[in-house]
Amino acid sequence: MRSEALVVTVGDSVVGVEAALAAGRIGCPGCGAVLAPWGWARARVVRSVGSVVRLRPRRGRCVACGASHVLLPVSLLVRRADAVEVIGAGLVLRAAGLGWRRVAERLGRPGATVRGWLRRFASRAEAVRVMFTALLVTVAPDPVPAAAAGSVFADAVAAVLAASSGAGARWPGMVGVSPWRIASAVSGSRLLAPCWPLVSINTSCP
Repeated sequence: MRSEALVVTVGDSVVGVEAALAAGRIGCPGCGAVLAPWGWARARVVRSVGSVVRLRPRRGRCVACGASHVLLPVSLLVRRADAVEVIGAGLVLRAAGLGWRRVAERLGRPGATVRGWLRRFASRAEAVRVMFTALLVTVAPDPVPAAAAGSVFADAVAAVLAASSGAGARWPGMVGVSPWRIASAVSGSRLLAPCWPLVSINTSCP
């Protein structure tokens, strides 16, 4: 049996995650079998909008293949200390034409941190644009692709926002959900991770 620390994106409700684990409703991304409770991942400090919180994500282990998985809340991205809404706000500001120094100043974050977000996103902007445009076409009842926004980076951000709007049109319960949480769910919390984007995307309701 193998033990491998992978990530499964789940909701933010601790009670909901525990209930889903206990009921066998969280599947192993490797083999599709059921995850069972398996302790906790290391604690981490997360900078959200206007607050700093400490959390310790749950861990699950596959009952079939033995792989272990960190159950990361949809509000977070892999290996990022800031909540996805904060990072998304930075991407939107950059798409609007602000440089990384002004984005960092607006968000109250270290310049090197913000520059890292922007560089990583820029390095895959076209792939993100294509994938979220495909998601929009898949989920929206009447998809309207985002208009050209003036740069590849801005086009990618616009595609994320358009896909979020399309998801809200298909699943009314998602209206008002942060588009960046949706992007986190679709990417498996890997929007800014080296291994993403993948070949496939998650088009089921996050």
